[in-house]
Parts: sequence; C-alpha cells; structure tokens
Amino acid sequence: MSQFNQDAQLQSRVPHSIGFLLLDSFTLISLASAVEPLRMANQLSGKELYRWHTLTLNGLPVIASDGLQITPDASAANAPPLSAVVVCGGVDIQRSVTREHVQWLQGQARHGRQMGAVCTGSWALAKAGLLDGYDCSVHWEFLAAMQEAFPRAAITTRLFSIDRNRNTSSGGTAPMDMMLHLIGREHGRELAAAISEMFVYERIRNEQDHQRVPLKHMLGTNQPKLQEIVALMEANLEEPIDLDQLALYVDVSRRQLERLFQKYLHCSPSRYYLKLRLIRARQLLKQTSMSIIEVASVCGFVSTPHFSKCYREYFGIPPRDERAGNSSNVVSLVPIRDDLMQESSSAMSALSRAQGESTFASVRIV
Repeated sequence: MSQFNQDAQLQSRVPHSIGFLLLDSFTLISLASAVEPLRMANQLSGKELYRWHTLTLNGLPVIASDGLQITPDASAANAPPLSAVVVCGGVDIQRSVTREHVQWLQGQARHGRQMGAVCTGSWALAKAGLLDGYDCSVHWEFLAAMQEAFPRAAITTRLFSIDRNRNTSSGGTAPMDMMLHLIGREHGRELAAAISEMFVYERIRNEQDHQRVPLKHMLGTNQPKLQEIVALMEANLEEPIDLDQLALYVDVSRRQLERLFQKYLHCSPSRYYLKLRLIRARQLLKQTSMSIIEVASVCGFVSTPHFSKCYREYFGIPPRDERAGNSSNVVSLVPIRDDLMQESSSAMSALSRAQGESTFASVRIV
C-alpha cells in the first residue's frame, strides 16, 4: 500500500466513540483522568481520533462526589453511536447502580461494545454479569466487597486491567495510565509518550503496577521485609498466620519482626494483624449483607463474642450498631434545560480550539 493510500485510510477512519456513564457521586478526578488523554491524542495528532460523550440514565444532571453538578450530553437511551462504554463510579456505588443501569449495560455488551469502568464503576459491570471470567481492577477501598460479592470475577490489586474487551481501572489518576496504554496500542507509543509529556506525567504505569495502599505511602521502598510481612497478613485474614511462621517466611527473627513493627508502625505485629482483620470486617459490614457471624468467620475470629469485643474496643461501637448506622444520602437532581442539549461533538469543539496551540498535530500517526 502506498503512503498516500495509508494516509487516506487513516484520515477516513471513524473516530473511536466512548460513552462515559456517570453514576451518582462519581469521582470527577477519575473521569478527567480518562477523558483528558483522549483530548490530547486529538490535539497532538491533529485528527479526531476519539470522541467522548457523557451520559446519565435519564439525561438529567448528576452530582459528583465533590459536589459539582455535571450536565450530561445525552441520556443512555439517546446516546450517539458508541464503540465503547465506561462506567464512572465513586461513593456509595452499590446504591447508585439500579436495575435499569444493569439492563442498559447488558444491552451495550450484547451489541459488541467494549465495556470499561473507572474507580468503583467495576461494581456496575460485575452486577450486570459482565466481568465473570475477566480480570478486573477497582479502587483498593472496595476490593473486599467486590471479592465477596462477585467470586466469578478475577478481582486484582492492579492499577488497571485490560482483558479482551473489558477495560477497568482503579481510581484517581489510574484511568490515565489505562487510556495511555490503550492509545499507545491503537496509535503508537510515540503518541502515548507525547501525551504523558504534555501532562507532566513522569511515567506511564503498566498493567503490572499495583495500587499503592496506605502502608506503602508511609514506608516507601525502604522496608521491603515489612511490606512483605504485611502483604502476607493481608492475604491471610481468614486464617491468620502465626507470627513465628511469618518471620520464617521473610527470613527474619521473631525479635526483628517485633522491632520493625514497633519502629515503623508503632504497634506490635499481632496488634497490626488484628487491625487489618477489623478493617476488613468493617468493610464487609458496611458493603455487604453478610451476617455478623459470617463476617467474624471470614476475618479470622473463632467466636462472635470475641469478634464483637475486639470490634467495639477498636471502633468504639459493636458490629450490630455499625450496620444499623448505615444510611444513604439522597441527591435531588435538577431538571435539564432543553437548550443545553447539543448534538455537536465535544471532541471536535476541543480540536478546533486546539488548532492555535503550538503542539497541534505535533505527533504524526503512521
């Protein structure tokens, strides 16, 4: 094929059209992290490689987790032709996903769309049965609930997961890494690298990178033995490992183990292990319908009274009161004005505005 024909084929390529389904209390940073790489891909290539559309189920505005109100481009039923759907989740995801959401997502999957999610949006895909047999990622705070509720999905701690036609990422800036990876696969690594430079993004993380849980933020990379011990604890909450055995696994003495925890985590290893199990229990109480007895069992407590005693000592309330105290905040939606509904492409508008930028069409797609 001649260079002329190759260029003509690229110019006539239909833009990849992505619909972002915004759920109540979605996290705005995850949406921005997913959309901005698409905008910059268009700007740097000088072509409309991507289009994006914000959607809500009924077309009404939605409130993000930071309180900002977003007016969508269309309702789910009136969405323009899409090649992919990305669910944007956030706070209180289980109450945000309705039967209508599930049915619409299932319909999109039947029509062959790529299905994706950011932050806690993976819950919606899993609820629709669209992650059964797939690797998937979700914000680390929601790992426990996902693993318990959807055992047929392969929930991972990775920043993002791309498994066939399922693209899921954790929260924060992780959607940017996922999108940069997809853009690089579709249009070349040079474009993905240039987008990263435009956003002063030091390194494009890959699928082998895992979410940095709070412990790693505190310790950095200076204490690999301690991180390894905590990782073993986190992976064995239902059947806790004896501390002597933990020390043996990472080739340190029991005394060294005690010193590491006291110096860096300011508590004994057994106290820290108990804390991990209680935090897991709290997540399950607040995010699942498991009974208190079941929660106690899967968190490694041999008896419910002992579990209740430890829980109350740590959190200040018994498990029963924790569950009874759960409530949801109802968000009232403002009716959308007809004059705000526009059929023009947001991507084309952004591309037109970018023509005056020095970086416009600075990366050639070959």
